[in-house]
Amino acid sequence: MVHELAEYERAPEQCHLTEEQLRAALFGPSPALFGHVAVDADGEPVGFALWFLNFSTWAGVHGVYLEDLYVRPAFRGSGAGRLLMAALAAVCVERGYQRLDWWMIHWNPAARFYASIGAVRMDEWLPYRLTGPALHGLAAELSAPPAAGATLTARPTPGTGRVPDRGDAA
Repeated sequence: MVHELAEYERAPEQCHLTEEQLRAALFGPSPALFGHVAVDADGEPVGFALWFLNFSTWAGVHGVYLEDLYVRPAFRGSGAGRLLMAALAAVCVERGYQRLDWWMIHWNPAARFYASIGAVRMDEWLPYRLTGPALHGLAAELSAPPAAGATLTARPTPGTGRVPDRGDAA
């Protein structure tokens, strides 16, 4: 269904996700991606929500970032999308998270659905993304001597992406 979503968003050539990658992200030793699946009366998947945790430094608590919500066309309007969003809202409420965030392509007619569940469009924040050569170029700066006055006291552990904390062995 992720590839169906990419097709719907007019970018199928940009979706390279494999079943193995998705399985590892959801069920590997340290999953950081979570998901819900909506099924029909026969148990067939009709939609999904993939999400991960974010953190609000102002509120001091985690939240849920909805990466993708997709309902197959034949099931739109069936309540599957609302059920998926309700499941995410329940995760937030049960865990004491204060918000559920997501981005939407500007032309997506789902804007009416999101408004119907009380979601508010945020106009004051602009998305930014760093990828490809720019991402690699910036990462390479970490191995260069620091600029005058700048230091980094903790670096990610090689291969893990984790910055050591006080509980890690030195």
